[in-house]
Amino acid sequence: MASDAFQKDILKDKVALISGGTRGINLGIARGLMEQGAKVVVFGRNEERARQAEAELRAIGSGQAMGVSCDVRDYEAVSRVVEKTADAFGALDIVVAGAAGNFFAPVVGLSPNAFRTVIDIDLMGTFNLFRASFDKLTKPGASLIAISAGQAENARAFQAHACAAKAGVNMLTQTLAIEWGPAGVRSNIIAPGAIADTEGVKFLASDPAAFKENIKRIPQRRLGGVDEIADMAIYLSSDAARYVNGQIIYVDGGLSAGDGREDALTVPERRK
Repeated sequence: MASDAFQKDILKDKVALISGGTRGINLGIARGLMEQGAKVVVFGRNEERARQAEAELRAIGSGQAMGVSCDVRDYEAVSRVVEKTADAFGALDIVVAGAAGNFFAPVVGLSPNAFRTVIDIDLMGTFNLFRASFDKLTKPGASLIAISAGQAENARAFQAHACAAKAGVNMLTQTLAIEWGPAGVRSNIIAPGAIADTEGVKFLASDPAAFKENIKRIPQRRLGGVDEIADMAIYLSSDAARYVNGQIIYVDGGLSAGDGREDALTVPERRK
């Protein structure tokens, strides 16, 4: 559930399509958009999750939602989902590219097929969704949002595949901001930090000592919530962000600004 920071129904009757929207952060975004009055279609590869997501979303707000099974790597299949969305609800106002694949592996333990899989899901999937949506977008007024990650700009060991894929997502989305901006289409990027109850955080939490140390690195000293990512998506989808285009927006408690382990407020000489 998104926060109550917004007036109600600021996205009333807007049409949203979200890849990877059947679980995790992207399902949270779908819930937030629904709560603000949007009509939402989510899709992912797992048919059962798509049905469950549809049932959950239909219980929110207007109840106008669909869950569809589709592999974001298949351009023709994605095009069919775009057509189905437009036929059901009208032109697309909000498109969120959130489908992603990831795992930890050193480059020497990474096969070409494994590397390609992440590139295909993250980067090609983002291209497929945005490109297939173009003719059905509200122009002017549509908002495209790509879900990226900090490793797009800050390299991390065991994440070469994700680093490369997300760097591509960032550059693709910013290129669209330039090319499609004249048509009144805005393209922006949300880069979440460590978000509670996601698969990545569950993996990190498997080592409690290391996890506690990682939390200290976040200046706000806590995990983020799915609702906080949803709030940013709501903002970027609203008229309040009508002049925001081509931006990478970190929602990470300040981690992208630097390591927050040293607490300057508790060091007397730093306060002089």
